[in-house]
Amino acid sequence: MEEIKDIKEIRKEIDGIDAQLASLIKRRLDIVGEVAEAKRKSGSPVSDPAREREIMTRVAEMVGPEYENGARLLFTTLFGIAKARQRAMICGDCGVVSAIREAVAHAEAFPTRAVVACPGVEGSYAQQAASSLFPIPTILFFTSFEKVFEAVEKGLCPYGVLPVENSAAGSVPQVYDLMVSHRFHIVRSLRLKVDHVMLANRGATLDGIREVASHPHALTQCSTFLKAHPSIKAVPAVNTAVAAKTLAAEGRTDTAVIASRACADLYGLDVIADGIADAAFNYTRFICISRKLEITPDANKISIMLSLPHRPGALNGIMARFSAIDVNLTKLESRPIPGMDFEFRFTFDFEASPANRDVLALIAELACDPEIEHFEFLGAYAER
Repeated sequence: MEEIKDIKEIRKEIDGIDAQLASLIKRRLDIVGEVAEAKRKSGSPVSDPAREREIMTRVAEMVGPEYENGARLLFTTLFGIAKARQRAMICGDCGVVSAIREAVAHAEAFPTRAVVACPGVEGSYAQQAASSLFPIPTILFFTSFEKVFEAVEKGLCPYGVLPVENSAAGSVPQVYDLMVSHRFHIVRSLRLKVDHVMLANRGATLDGIREVASHPHALTQCSTFLKAHPSIKAVPAVNTAVAAKTLAAEGRTDTAVIASRACADLYGLDVIADGIADAAFNYTRFICISRKLEITPDANKISIMLSLPHRPGALNGIMARFSAIDVNLTKLESRPIPGMDFEFRFTFDFEASPANRDVLALIAELACDPEIEHFEFLGAYAER
């Protein structure tokens, strides 16, 4: 009967194998450096799909069907690391990384006063976010998210504030879609506590309300309350505060709005129901955008946007690069690319310092990678 090894013996054997693997990986990556130099001199492309298939076939035959999938995953990751090292050696610092280094070298504290573009009107959550980000703001209100992007892009306002996600209702897809067609940088972000209430004109009662208007995200965040009152029809509006201002002007008592408590005082409305949000801890994340690349000394978060080819393993290869340098991804947003068949553009948010050498090397790799069809550095910033 075969003797069963003690767990300590097994682990000692594994440790020995790991040491051999580490030595071989180091040796392989050292040789990759030589390959990069040879490709630089000859002008050959970094990616060589035919050779990758050849290696993968050979490895699959060596490990057999039982371990083929695991070996494919391991070598796919190894190919990604090797190609990234080659690109870093051939390309060096790209223009994006040079701009980041310059911004970090001239980093200044976030301003306390500024002209800020916001969607909606006074009392909107975006206005509250802007007032929290800038102690002394001059706020210009615009009718849509796109107008805010345009105001910043054209230099009408140095900063703009926009919602990007809610803890209950998820991402704001309109903002992510607009990111593609506008030039901007994220310079700050804020998580704002959202307290939804139902507002109506004086004399109105909850029993008499037939319609309630609000932004679709606010309606989603109050879905439980609305289901409990099926006689009330939910009507989408462009903005919570705009809905409140419109209701006050109309004077109707059979309609209501879901908005912030601040709108009650601003527009002379009564709170006829409070605590109506599905979640007690309801937060909306806002970003502050600027046309200029501005990085403050306390920047600890980075956002990038890229599109990938529609093939198996493309996204996994990118995720592996973040994992390799121990970077924590905090959000991954995917949006379909208009006119493209099942192709997506991805936005990554991750925790990292813009001065981190490994992070800058990763950004350079992604920016120079010809397999990445579109790459944008959105910004490095602090989040409150």
